[in-house]
Parts: sequence; structure tokens; C-alpha cells
Amino acid sequence: MFNKVLIEKDILNTKKTQSILNKVKYQDLIEIDRYDEYFGKYKKPYLQKRENLNLYIAKKKGNLIKETPDAYGLSGDKHYYYIHQYNCIYECEYCYLQGYFHSPDIVLFINHDEIINEMQKIMDQNQERVWFHAGEFSDSLALSHITDEFADYYAFLDKNPNALIELRTKSVNTKALKGARENLYITYSLSPQQKIKEIDLKTPSLKHRLSAINKLYQEGYKIGIHLDPIIYNDDFKENYQEFLDELNTAIPIKEIQYISIGVVRYTPNVWNEVKKNYPNSIMHKEELVKTEGNLIRYNKPMRMWILNTVEEMLYSYEIAKEKVYKCMEI
Repeated sequence: MFNKVLIEKDILNTKKTQSILNKVKYQDLIEIDRYDEYFGKYKKPYLQKRENLNLYIAKKKGNLIKETPDAYGLSGDKHYYYIHQYNCIYECEYCYLQGYFHSPDIVLFINHDEIINEMQKIMDQNQERVWFHAGEFSDSLALSHITDEFADYYAFLDKNPNALIELRTKSVNTKALKGARENLYITYSLSPQQKIKEIDLKTPSLKHRLSAINKLYQEGYKIGIHLDPIIYNDDFKENYQEFLDELNTAIPIKEIQYISIGVVRYTPNVWNEVKKNYPNSIMHKEELVKTEGNLIRYNKPMRMWILNTVEEMLYSYEIAKEKVYKCMEI
């Protein structure tokens, strides 16, 4: 799977590192002092991940947990995301990571105990609910059978009933999960199958994602859905109506814990990478403009019409209005 595995020397012989090494295939193993002396130091083209992908195993330094932007999750609660991995094995054409890091290589951080300690400090200072989101810089489940990190987080959840963890994913790799919890949310990013086929490259199909959602729902997991990014085309309304009917068959939409809806959007530097990497993408068929917040996306009247249209479709399935929110729209 990997060309090279680069490991920080001081964690080479730890149990977690050896466990990861036993589960991956690689050509060369290299010991290094710090991952950030190599990762992204020299720009590696994003699409080089198709032929040459390296793996770093390291300890995350600096901020392990960060506050989320506004409109990132349900309003009324505090929201943070924690950093346990950089980059993703999938290749979605709209992925902002292609303009965020200077390398598509995977970085697995193994100091989950330190991440959880930071979470605990936040909980010790709060009596109300606090959200911790995983998947900001990676897919939360795609490599979870390799990292085997969930046991520690489950212990944290059991100790802190007001702490809520969201695992954001497109993966059907659910075997590493340790069972449903009241404060654990598995959330899937979904689009109509034609969009998945065209731009969610190397990801599981809609059919397989819906099958995983149904399985988790039957096992008692709390399910969230991200209809994001929505990309407009001429058959937009018909496609989304058919798609939502499929979703409602896998899990009654009114039983979903929350649904976010958002349109395709980029920072200027990410937009430049997208145009370079995917010049013929369907994302270029509609005009995108620079809008408030310095984001490249549909103009406000168009995107509000798109979001409001999908929102009204969702309400026809009897989902409570407070469960639906517009992502990154203030």
C-alpha cells in the first residue's frame, strides 16, 4: 500500500507503532527525528498519490484540539475538532486537502492519550455538552482497522456523558467500532450515486454507504448525515429526490440525529489546485464566484435556493426542523 514508511525514532518500538507496521505493506522503512522535518517540506503533487504514497507515523505536537469554525455543527453547543491523522486514501475532486498540505502522504498520529487528556481538560471546565469532531483532515473510519484507536476514546465517552464525539466518514470500514454509545455519532457524507461516481473517486458507492448506515442504525448507533457538497446540475431536484428516497429506505430520515447541507466551496488556493488537478470536472459547469468570507462558491441567491430546496425536501420526510442546519452559512 505504501512506498515508504517514515517513523519518528522515539516511538518506533511502541506497541501502537508496531501494531500499525504489522498491518500495512510497504517497501522501505525509514527512521526520522520529526515528521514535520519531511512531510510537506518539498511540494509533492496531490495526484502523485495515485502512484506513490508514503506513510508517516508520528506524535502530534502543538494544538491537538481546535475550535471549529462557525456553523460547523448544531447551534447552541460548543464544537471542537481533534487531530489524529493527516490526509486521506480517497480522492474526492473537491477535497480541500489538495490545497491545504503540500503533500498527499498519510500521517498517523499515535499519541491519542495526549489528545484525550486535552479533551478531558475541556470537559473539566464545562458542565454543558461539548462536541469533539474527527475527520477534519482525514476520514475517521477508512484506516481505523490499522490505527485501532477507538478503545481509548470509548473510555473517555463512558467517563464523560456530556462529551459527544462525531466520526465523519465516507467509509464502510466499521469493524473497528466498539459498540453504540449515547454520545457517539457516526456521520456519513452522501451525494447521489452519479455524483459519487463522477467526483468521489475511490470511495464506496452510495449503495454500500447506505448498507453500512442501515447496519449501524440497526445496531443502535446514532447516525448523522452530511449532504455536502451539493453540486448543481440541470437534474438537481430530480436527482436529490430520488437520492433522498433511497436514504429514507436505509434509515428513516426522521430518525437521523442531524443533517447538514452545504454547497461546494473553496478557499482561493484550494480552488487553484482543483482547477489544475481536475480541469474537466463537473464542478466547473456552473459559475463560482468569490463570496463573503473569501470563499469561492455559488453566488448567494443561487446557493440559498439550492440549500432551501433540499431543506424543504427533507422536511417532507417529517424530520424535525432543529435537526437540519446549513453548513458554513451564517
